[in-house]
Amino acid sequence: MFGQFKQSIVEWVTNSGISLETAIVITDITLYILLLIISGITYYFTKKFLIRAIHKMTLKSKTSWDDILSDHMVFNILAYLVPLYILYLFTPTILDNYRVLASGITSLISALMILVILLAINAFLNAFAVIYQSFKIAKTRPVKGYIQIVKIIVFTFGAILILANLFGIKNPAGIIGGLGAFSAVLLLVFKDPILGFVGGIQLSANNMLMPGDWISMPKYNADGIVIDIALTTVKVQNWDKTISTIPTYSLITDSFKNWRGMEESGGRRIKRSVNIDMKSVKFCTPEMIEKYKKIQVLKDYVVKTENILEEYNKKNNIDNSVVVNGRRQTNLGIFRAYLREYLHHHPLIHDKMTFLIRHLSPSETGIPMEIYVFSKIQEWDKYENLQADLFDHILAVIPEFDLRVFQYPSGDDFKLLLGEKNQTAKSPD
Repeated sequence: MFGQFKQSIVEWVTNSGISLETAIVITDITLYILLLIISGITYYFTKKFLIRAIHKMTLKSKTSWDDILSDHMVFNILAYLVPLYILYLFTPTILDNYRVLASGITSLISALMILVILLAINAFLNAFAVIYQSFKIAKTRPVKGYIQIVKIIVFTFGAILILANLFGIKNPAGIIGGLGAFSAVLLLVFKDPILGFVGGIQLSANNMLMPGDWISMPKYNADGIVIDIALTTVKVQNWDKTISTIPTYSLITDSFKNWRGMEESGGRRIKRSVNIDMKSVKFCTPEMIEKYKKIQVLKDYVVKTENILEEYNKKNNIDNSVVVNGRRQTNLGIFRAYLREYLHHHPLIHDKMTFLIRHLSPSETGIPMEIYVFSKIQEWDKYENLQADLFDHILAVIPEFDLRVFQYPSGDDFKLLLGEKNQTAKSPD
């Protein structure tokens, strides 16, 4: 029927006094321009009515999946297939007198159709990634790396099909076979994606890393929150708001610290010490004992310990006139007991996690009194405020136990010492 219609147009043009060959060319050009116009009109109506109707349906539906597909333009991209298919279907018929040209145009249209399908698949995978993020499993099993691998495979085969269409290769398997000769080169080119893919599988399978984790990796100057896990890189937003980019595979081959365990435990460690001047450590006098009994959190401890020591000394006939005989309380021991009781009663310190108030080895800088406890607060700023408040109190309370904090002499100390020497030198003998 189309052939008869075309022949009728040629006869009508020749009846106008135009030669047959010219009439055929004019007819073919006119029909093909008409085909292009029809294709454009079908695309307009597809996008204007069909795609708009689909968008309205997605807005009315209860599920959000179709909305995400619509937002990623999946349906809009597929709309290009309608005019391309019309051109692909009618080009050989209209240009039957120009088989080489028709074959070239058809191959180009076929390649464009494959490209549209590839772009639609890419948009669908992007939408799938967004949909997947709405599930709880996305927090522990990121799929961005897997999606990127699928994209690489799809676009690789899509590129092969496009080349096969453009160059008239009927069996694309020949191109794939030819690529085998360049396998070594391909391995070099795709080394990072391959290593990243392997690393991503291990990170995901072993639950080593997920978006939102706080990690520290000094080798890459990374200390912050994981914001993105991709095929070849992991992005970490540091606390100073800079972004560190870490190769995915490096998280398998190198060591890094993940603070997720701390966050899941419900506590955050406080480990800090105060150096006590050893010359200020001494046995407690009765006056000191009475003073310490007035401290509310210490009263029970001081009375109980004093009774135990007195009973021990009496039982063993200890001569109390010499303080080194028997057992005595020290101001440092009572201070340690005070810290333990004070922190036990603190509402923001965990009682059920590791709780240590201990001495470290004495050194030339004094006796380190270490506080090793866990706070209930994990947020960095609040945690640091709590830690500062605790040590503000500890430093302020140390003199109440007749102890001194050790610190190296400063310029003011030397000035005071020189001033005292000068006054001694000026005073009469």
